[in-house]
Amino acid sequence: MSKSGRLLASLLVGLGLSSTAQAADPIKIGVIASYSGPYADYGRQFDMGMDIYLKEHDGKIGGHPVEIIRRDAPGAAPDVAKRMAQELVVKEKVNFFAGLDFSPNAYAVGAIATQAKIPTIVMNASSSGIPTKSPYVARVSFTVEQVSAPMAKWAFNQGIKSVYLIAADYGPGHSAESAFEKAFTAAGGTIVGKVRTPMSNPDFSAYIQRVKDEKPEAVFFFFPSGVLPPAFLKTWKERGLDEDGIKLIATGEATDDSYLEATGDVALGLITSHHYSRAHDSALNKAFVKATKGYYNGELAAGYFSVAAYDGLAALDMALQKTGGDIDPDKVMEALKGLKFESPRGPIEIDAETRDIIQTVYIRKVERVDGELVNVEFDKFDAVKDPGKE
Repeated sequence: MSKSGRLLASLLVGLGLSSTAQAADPIKIGVIASYSGPYADYGRQFDMGMDIYLKEHDGKIGGHPVEIIRRDAPGAAPDVAKRMAQELVVKEKVNFFAGLDFSPNAYAVGAIATQAKIPTIVMNASSSGIPTKSPYVARVSFTVEQVSAPMAKWAFNQGIKSVYLIAADYGPGHSAESAFEKAFTAAGGTIVGKVRTPMSNPDFSAYIQRVKDEKPEAVFFFFPSGVLPPAFLKTWKERGLDEDGIKLIATGEATDDSYLEATGDVALGLITSHHYSRAHDSALNKAFVKATKGYYNGELAAGYFSVAAYDGLAALDMALQKTGGDIDPDKVMEALKGLKFESPRGPIEIDAETRDIIQTVYIRKVERVDGELVNVEFDKFDAVKDPGKE
């Protein structure tokens, strides 16, 4: 154990931190996410989803009142996330960790979760290996590989045989690139070129010119949701690649519901693969979307971050119901394994072996419906596991 690990362990013993609680005792959930900076909407999405669930359930999960304690770790900041996690354990005595929008942060917090035996619900971070690094981590969001591989299979089935890959140069971008390439070439397709772009202020003109010169049948791209996809789509349109007959496909980060209106008409017609659309046609999702309308003066639409936060509390609630309200960390983690329930996104399950999410991956197209840009689902892959663990 590292020096910092021994220090944390000794502090826990010295404080007499206990995982036991009476049925009516409040439980504390430490949420670590971006609450400032360019990704501050991620934290707001988490808050919205959790608040909706708690309002629907009288502020309780598993019979316990809930206290949410937030910590700001903006962007990919593992050192900050680790420090916040230590503080939440030692000073706030939290019973659970949740949130975690960026994968490096989730890995860092997972190490603390292991030392302190804190059950942790990952509500977004999408690197495949996160649950493998700690027995106290379960994920209710998705993995990059889980949504990228189905897009490759779908594209090949549509007769696309050559694809150029463009991805942001960071962990999830690399994962999306490799997952798509593996599935596409296994089906018989050819990758004719690939490029990785910087995360900060990239000029997409040169990259798109390479595509124009290569003349592939299609381009698959991956960027984190937020500022990069609109910039890429704008340059794509300006360079006229649609007129050249080159198809464009992506994962759902490119058309995140919470950013779609700001992205604008440059997104129209884009086909993506993902696990949630606020246009998903179910009674549960319609109720969820309706519940989000009053938040932040209507400026933040329901998105996959908020749905995962909603589902994260639902999973904890069901696990605690199975334990009879006992918050012993090992009992909670065991109760999370194999949970199945209906989410606003559709049916989901926490894999009993990997503690990772199993869910439907939808193929969607951006359309304007009743004056709003939405991802309209038109095809799907059922019960998709994370290909990164196969």
